[in-house]
Amino acid sequence: MISATSASTATSNTSSLTSSASVSDTTAAQDRFLKLLVAQLNNQDPMNPMDNAQMTSQMAQINTVTGIQQVNETLKSMAAQFTSLQVMQGSSMVGHNVLVESNTLTRKAGIASGAIDLDGNTDAVKVDILSPGGQVLDTLNLGALGAGRHTFDWNSSAYTGSGEPSFRVSATLGTKTIGSTALARDTVVSVGSENGTMMVQLQGRSAVAYSDVKAIL
Repeated sequence: MISATSASTATSNTSSLTSSASVSDTTAAQDRFLKLLVAQLNNQDPMNPMDNAQMTSQMAQINTVTGIQQVNETLKSMAAQFTSLQVMQGSSMVGHNVLVESNTLTRKAGIASGAIDLDGNTDAVKVDILSPGGQVLDTLNLGALGAGRHTFDWNSSAYTGSGEPSFRVSATLGTKTIGSTALARDTVVSVGSENGTMMVQLQGRSAVAYSDVKAIL
């Protein structure tokens, strides 16, 4: 994962190259327009020449197109600078725990932690801890829980599997099934940018976009 400093430098260099290419494209467009306009003037009917209104209209069109291109490039440059600033500020997240939408657990010091977002009140919530092959390793009975976010910890010290365990949630209110969203707890090890998006590298899984982080703990 690229560091905040290298990401900022790369973003700056990319922005400069893009800006140079944009200037070149805009200049080329203006040059083509002027050549076409001159050719049109040279080949116009002397008995029916282009009037001032037509010429003004065509000039306005090229100015409008050029203006839009310049605005677009300015916005792109601002977006690149904003991403770079995000990465620099995001470096303060390194070492912190976060919640991301996932049912795959990360073990740390014999404990695997997760969370659940419940869509409504429940009278029974059960969390099955699963092996990579889908076998139930353990079951946590969390009892009656209200709507909202709830965390849990599983003692993984006895787990000797080669892959990371996952979990499955069952939440009910009487005979009604209550919807839930599985969240995994992991630790931020670095931040960077990829294709203009701030990315967060986590200890136990692939990098995720900053927008995928549901909470910073």
